[in-house]
Amino acid sequence: MDGSGGGLRALAEARGPELVIFDCDGVLIDSEPISLGCLTAALNGIGVAIDVETVRARFAGTSMPSIMGHVANDYGVAAPEGFVERVKADTLAAFDRELAAMAGIAEAVRALGIPSCVASSSDPVRLSHTLTLTGLMPLFAGRVFSSAEVARGKPFPDLFLHAAERMGAQPSACLVVEDSVPGVTAARAAGMSVVGFTGGGHWGHDPAGADLAAAGAARVFSDHRDLAAVIAALA
Repeated sequence: MDGSGGGLRALAEARGPELVIFDCDGVLIDSEPISLGCLTAALNGIGVAIDVETVRARFAGTSMPSIMGHVANDYGVAAPEGFVERVKADTLAAFDRELAAMAGIAEAVRALGIPSCVASSSDPVRLSHTLTLTGLMPLFAGRVFSSAEVARGKPFPDLFLHAAERMGAQPSACLVVEDSVPGVTAARAAGMSVVGFTGGGHWGHDPAGADLAAAGAARVFSDHRDLAAVIAALA
């Protein structure tokens, strides 16, 4: 018997996943255009000369502590007291006006036939707010995990490993659905299979998801109606 991690992983993939782990922003909810716009405006307001496309490329899928660390290191701007809290409040207010679930996601989750959960860089308050607001919380109640629960956020594997442990699944038996390079990188580092989703509003620049594929996504898709076929193709 092949006792290597690669052998176990190949066997798990051949049987299909036992757990599907969804990122939230940009996968379950079409939040990234809203949140990236709010963040860009806030950064401009404290003197950071950056546009929304650069914010998307550098920070999508990344936690706020990591973002602010990059801003301080790369732009030499220290956020004033209360800045992060104001960005979060402005973003939640914008969500209340504009946020929607991704088309077809509720039906796709219900049709999975295997356990699923959420693992997101967003903080628990935002996760609860957005999943409730979009009507998705009943699909994941008690199975929502935040980067606030681990020492290191994406692109480190900690959050996905934490989610798998809490769900009682081996990493090699997990499939992650992600929309960002840091998320794909984190999933691969966790020893999990990962597919890339490009159906969110922030993916108009590259619907083929070339950077997700380059980061290690086994497949890239843009319509949640195709999720079952994507999973079946991996088995």
